[in-house]
Amino acid sequence: MSRRQLTHEEERMRIIGLETVQLEDFGNLVWVRVHTDEGLIGLGETFRNPEAVCAYIHETCAPRLIGEDPRARTRLAQALRFDVGNRFQGFPTRSIEIRGNSAVDIALWDLCGKIFDQSITTMLGGTVHESFRLYNTCANSNYNNKVRTGYDSQIYSRKTQAPQEITRHEDLLMQVYEPARLARELLDEGITAMKIWPFDVPARESGGRWITAEQMKEGLWVLEQIRDEVGDAMDILMEYHGLWTLPPALEIARATEEFGIFWQEDAVKLDNFDDLQRYAEVSRTRIAGSENLGTLPWYREMFARGTIDVANFDVAWTGGLTEAQRTSHMALAHDRTIAPHDCTGPVTLLANLQLMAAMPNALIAETVRSHLEGFYKEVMTDVPRVENGRIFPTSGPGLGAALNSDVMSRPDLRRRISGRACD
Repeated sequence: MSRRQLTHEEERMRIIGLETVQLEDFGNLVWVRVHTDEGLIGLGETFRNPEAVCAYIHETCAPRLIGEDPRARTRLAQALRFDVGNRFQGFPTRSIEIRGNSAVDIALWDLCGKIFDQSITTMLGGTVHESFRLYNTCANSNYNNKVRTGYDSQIYSRKTQAPQEITRHEDLLMQVYEPARLARELLDEGITAMKIWPFDVPARESGGRWITAEQMKEGLWVLEQIRDEVGDAMDILMEYHGLWTLPPALEIARATEEFGIFWQEDAVKLDNFDDLQRYAEVSRTRIAGSENLGTLPWYREMFARGTIDVANFDVAWTGGLTEAQRTSHMALAHDRTIAPHDCTGPVTLLANLQLMAAMPNALIAETVRSHLEGFYKEVMTDVPRVENGRIFPTSGPGLGAALNSDVMSRPDLRRRISGRACD
């Protein structure tokens, strides 16, 4: 299909407003809509600390962006990163500013796709992959979309009595109490990779400083159950949330090797570069990292030291698609793969898939089945198709989907606009 010709008015298009959209039912998420004087709207997203993020977007981003050409994505990303008092020293991480910038940047990419009638994948260089193998992060239906901090895993332990009934999609409970059932259920759906975190509870109990023989046995029991049920038909991805110091992290790495782990993710604290390097030198398993400190300066150090094999940055935390594209190219230059993080909201997943489709080094796509089959469908006009354990990017301009129209009439809606809206 030939590219649509821009009208004279569109050639002079300007941003007229920035809007934040929140729903109380999914209060950890912030959606950002960038409005133009030609009636086109771009959609972005970020999550955690929503009130502070919204305040930053309206106080800082909106005055800088209103009146600008929305197609100047790189210049606007640089402006938000450096020109408005946000020039961090050292290794910036998922700050309020970078979260807000990420949501705005994703929205600008979506908007440009609509302006030029092209998918984000096309604007990134074209399709390399039509679909991706997916893995299921074994979280529950409320994971990361409610306004709360900390990990649910700290309250789920086999030391406490299991619920009388664990329903489908309550994967966080199942990974603790019924891991064999969970693995079988996923495999029956065509899913051949799952991410779990069976060692989080002891890490929180000891501050990550030690692990007892009993705690090690409890964590390994989960892996034994999975292997006994489905054998090697299921790849196991291990998540540690950066909770461990180096000595117990190495103990766990050695103990889990026999189970053929697909990757070890965030096994030690992500700001201790020397420990990360020592862990990489000992581990025989590929190492993934990290949405938690995954900005471009951090990856520059990690690739140079050879400490990670898979870059699983979060586009809603790292600076948006502009920064994610740069990180992906840096990974490719180091012969490393990418597997962007998504255990959060629907726009992040859409953006991930658009990016991955254009990147030769895309490895595997993260999903949460309770989200994908649950609230994502409630708030979006379309969600990615899943078939035989593979996930397909949405089609259409930009992200290929938007917020459902009824989102804007929900009773739990919180909407704030700087400038003016075009709808």
